[in-house]
Amino acid sequence: MPDRIVAPSLLAADHGDFAAGVRLVEESGAPWLHLDIMDGHFVPNISFGPQVVADLRPRTRLHFDVHLMLSRPDRYVDAFVKAGADRITVHVEAQHDVGATLKVIRAAGLPAGLALNPDCDPSRALPYLDRADLVLCMTVFPGFGGQSFMPSVLESVRTLAEERKRTGLAFRIEVDGGVNLKTGALCREAGADTFVTGTAFYKAADRRAFVRRLTD
Repeated sequence: MPDRIVAPSLLAADHGDFAAGVRLVEESGAPWLHLDIMDGHFVPNISFGPQVVADLRPRTRLHFDVHLMLSRPDRYVDAFVKAGADRITVHVEAQHDVGATLKVIRAAGLPAGLALNPDCDPSRALPYLDRADLVLCMTVFPGFGGQSFMPSVLESVRTLAEERKRTGLAFRIEVDGGVNLKTGALCREAGADTFVTGTAFYKAADRRAFVRRLTD
């Protein structure tokens, strides 16, 4: 299993001062920053676009974990590559040739991720696992922060962890939505190794201790 990683989500930071939100992640010792890109169509919310990513890029060395919650993610891969993404994740449910989009991301020199909504059968990811460096299991329906964790998704995590072991592939298994110390422990037990956390991270009294405990 890959080393465990915490990726705090900028969506839960103060949108009037993203730079400060980035600094809090740096100070916590978390190595990744999760960037949720929402178009108001694939999910019922709008967040920010490639310009915000590009403006933040020179301010930090954090690994930019970019999650495209877009109806047509294939049309925006190049823009986020140029903006400074370190990895790009797209949804299996979106309107695109999933295999071709993963190939384009990898051809740009970035790891490619595949995301599944909570009600998505994990079998939909299986044909692409040899082309995915990460599989993201959404543990809430995407769109807004602060939602409650959905325990039913743990079965998808277990299925993917078993498939990873069976095939010997090295893709990461990421979870996102309602992840705190309690739910994060459940995800670890199920086989997840990468933890997107928003509200719980930014509200933690000791963020460095929070990150350490989430990966223990």
